[in-house]
Amino acid sequence: MHAVIMAGGAGVRLRPYTSTLPKPLVPIGDSYAILEIVLRQLAACGFTDVTLAINHLGALIRAFVGDGSRFGLTVDYVEEDRPLSTIGPLFGIRDRLPDHFLVMNGDVLTDLDYVGLLTTHQHSGAPLTIATYRRTVKIDFGVLELAGDKVTSFTEKPILHYRVSMGVYGLSRSTIARYPVGRPFGFDQLVLDLLDRGEPPASYECDGYWLDIGRPEDYDEANRCFADVRHALLPTGTPEMVQTR
Repeated sequence: MHAVIMAGGAGVRLRPYTSTLPKPLVPIGDSYAILEIVLRQLAACGFTDVTLAINHLGALIRAFVGDGSRFGLTVDYVEEDRPLSTIGPLFGIRDRLPDHFLVMNGDVLTDLDYVGLLTTHQHSGAPLTIATYRRTVKIDFGVLELAGDKVTSFTEKPILHYRVSMGVYGLSRSTIARYPVGRPFGFDQLVLDLLDRGEPPASYECDGYWLDIGRPEDYDEANRCFADVRHALLPTGTPEMVQTR
């Protein structure tokens, strides 16, 4: 099983933490880099090969991960000479990828069943399978619906429920075969393009733990709760390591 981890972003929203470290290497729980947690998870559930897409401070990621052997993985790299967004880096390495593979962002902490996602994708026939998570949003205002200048309905402080993308996907090589190498292309563009073509992605629902570490408050939350979720995120017997400072 093969996974591609998108680890090339500049982490602008997470500054100042990412001023000297790439976002996947910021420490969680004062012991592990985000990327280390992800790599250990993938190895524990049977993945053997990982491709890291790097750009911003990519040399630090190479130095930290190396060939992946200390994680029980074989790791190779694709380095962008310019930003290619969240799907574009895949176009230049299609020949190195199997028919179906996992793609994920390098800043996600989750207990998602990666094997379940990839296996479901393989058997679904869908061009793309998106791991989704249920989020609840409380609106602190009275919400109006209008028709022209007339109010047609009113809801006081509604609570809305959404399924959101977790930043982890099952993808098929055939799905990206049509796109030219070197084209900057985002996940959002891929989804919209597939919908326009009448090839809808599938959803793989997860109701466990998930945190996208995109903002300082998300990073602070990850550190606050790490002791409580460590057992769910890391394989049994994972040693304490402090290697990100």
